[in-house]
Amino acid sequence: MAAPLLFTPMPLRGVTLKNRVVVAPMHQYAAVRGFSTDWHLMNAGRYAAGGAGLVMMESTKVERRGCGTVGDLGIWEDAHVPGLARCVEFIQRHGSVAGLQLGHSGRKARRFRPWDGGRPLVRTPDIEDWEGWELVSSSAINSPESDPTPRALTREEIPGVIENWGQAARRAHEAGFEVLEIHAAHGYLIHQFLSPFSNVRNDEYGGSELNRMRFCIEVVESIRAHWPAEKPLFIRFSVEDDAGWDPDQSVRLARLLKPKGVDVVDCSSGGMRGSPVVSAGPIGYGYQVPYAAKLRREAEIMSMAVGLIVHADQAEAILQKGEADLIAVGRELLYNPNWPMDAAQKLGVDAEFASVPPPQAYWLEKRARQVKGLEPSTYREKLGA
Repeated sequence: MAAPLLFTPMPLRGVTLKNRVVVAPMHQYAAVRGFSTDWHLMNAGRYAAGGAGLVMMESTKVERRGCGTVGDLGIWEDAHVPGLARCVEFIQRHGSVAGLQLGHSGRKARRFRPWDGGRPLVRTPDIEDWEGWELVSSSAINSPESDPTPRALTREEIPGVIENWGQAARRAHEAGFEVLEIHAAHGYLIHQFLSPFSNVRNDEYGGSELNRMRFCIEVVESIRAHWPAEKPLFIRFSVEDDAGWDPDQSVRLARLLKPKGVDVVDCSSGGMRGSPVVSAGPIGYGYQVPYAAKLRREAEIMSMAVGLIVHADQAEAILQKGEADLIAVGRELLYNPNWPMDAAQKLGVDAEFASVPPPQAYWLEKRARQVKGLEPSTYREKLGA
């Protein structure tokens, strides 16, 4: 019997993932002045210990004004590197590949944490660099209409912003990360350049479709100039934003980015018209998988499916149908950080629990030998059901 595709190793340039389970990047809002904390070490570490092939840490900001909240993780200065390197070392020591998403919030910056309401922040004395934490975007258009209006980046500023992405990639390499993802989705800065809803510029970065793609393309070029050729590069799209950017445009952009060094498109949706991220279609199990299938088929690029992928057999079916190359799991991993280990058991592989560290594997394998027919708590609703 062939091994499940979900647990077949995946080579990507000079990196090999032990399985195709990817921890989707999820904001933690737990940083202090951009610096990682013990929460980041614990959070990333538990996913590595749970058996994921790739642990992608959250959107980490390439410049100060790109921070969405006071708790955003940063990589805009060299001093941020050691704390991130500590997380990388822990992830790798427990058998996973360490990845990092790079981002910039643009006009969606300077907000309360979502559990504090997510509203635009008000100026207080404890935010010492308020003036430096400026809202910038492709154009002076706010979102939603009640939000503060950002300042449009000038033509002269744009090269410096693009270089900040490249320098962030350099620091990510110095920290030891093996995979990078560019966040070009969910209404953040790159997406703000891509969408005609938010970009009404009349220079070479606005107007035509190719002009609106220019900022994204140049960010990829800047990153690849600082990111080693043997290391993979992902990019996250809102394949459909229900605001003027659609799957066909996403396919055309992916075709342009592939020869520039992008290996995988992470296929999400929404985010342009404000929070929360809402797809153009109904939200249900695997609701964004058709986007991954389209990009993979029509752009001839590897894709990663994400969005309410909850069950092991569901993830395996996506791979078997050729709809995606990788499976990103997000909130279900918050519910069960050992999801990859659990999925392996449900798909009938890894009887020795070799995908997790020895302090877990020893006791779980021993229990499985001693108690025949035992069903873990995740297998059924209640005993006798």
